[in-house]
Order: sequence, then structure tokens, then C-alpha cells
Amino acid sequence: MSSKTKIVVLHLKEVIYTGIFAVLTILFLVILFIMFAPKKESGEVAAPQTESERFVPGVYTTTLEIGDNSLDIEVTVDSNRIDSVRMVNLSEAVTTMYPLIEPSFDHLVNQILECQSLEGVTYPDESHYTCLVLLDAIRGCLEKAEAQ
Repeated sequence: MSSKTKIVVLHLKEVIYTGIFAVLTILFLVILFIMFAPKKESGEVAAPQTESERFVPGVYTTTLEIGDNSLDIEVTVDSNRIDSVRMVNLSEAVTTMYPLIEPSFDHLVNQILECQSLEGVTYPDESHYTCLVLLDAIRGCLEKAEAQ
């Protein structure tokens, strides 16, 4: 019986490269498994929205271009009501050039907050077009806020 001794020479650089490659391969496989594994139903289920929830709570803004100036209409809502409607970044130039904008806006906001809707909002004949532009901007904010 003759046994021959075999001597294996390993270079440290090759061992390190092989170890790093093996770790990266295992990490890649774990990530793939996590990404494509079927999702289990968790015990916590997100509370479904009730039918009374009209809006996603938050502050919604629409920019209104008036001539060379712009102003922002900001609507704050909670889950089922309109909390406030206000004009932001209203410049003095806009109020000077369009004197009906502030009284028309105040008139509309009072009605909207009272009835919590844009339905049935009335406006005076002398500020008909101003009110339509403002209502359109407020409607844009409320469309962004609607719960889906």
C-alpha cells in the first residue's frame, strides 16, 4: 500500500476572491427570495375607508394665473369635511388690478364652509366670471383631495 501525499497550494488572494464571490452569491439569492416569495397575509389589515370618508386629509394647493401674476388657492381638508379655504401669495398688484377678487373669494368661502360642498354656491352677477375662476381653482384642489 502506497499512499502518495498530495500537496495543494492555495494562494491567499484566490481564497479571498472565492470567499467574497460565495458571500455575494448567497446575498443575491436571499434578496431574490425575499423579492419573489409569495406575500403572507399579515395580522394587521389596513382599516378600510368607510363610505363617509370623502377626502384624504391634508392641504391641497392649486395655482391660479391672473394676468402676469399668480396666486395659490389652498384647501385644508380632513377625512370628511372642508376645514378651510384661503388665498396664499396674493400680491398687492393682483388686489389692485382685480378689486373684486377678495370679496368674491370671501363670499364663496363662507358658502363652501357652511354647506361643505361646491353644489348650490351662488354669486353676484357683477362678479360672475371672477367667481367662476375661483370656483374652478377650488374644485381643482378638492379633486386632488378626493378619497379614491
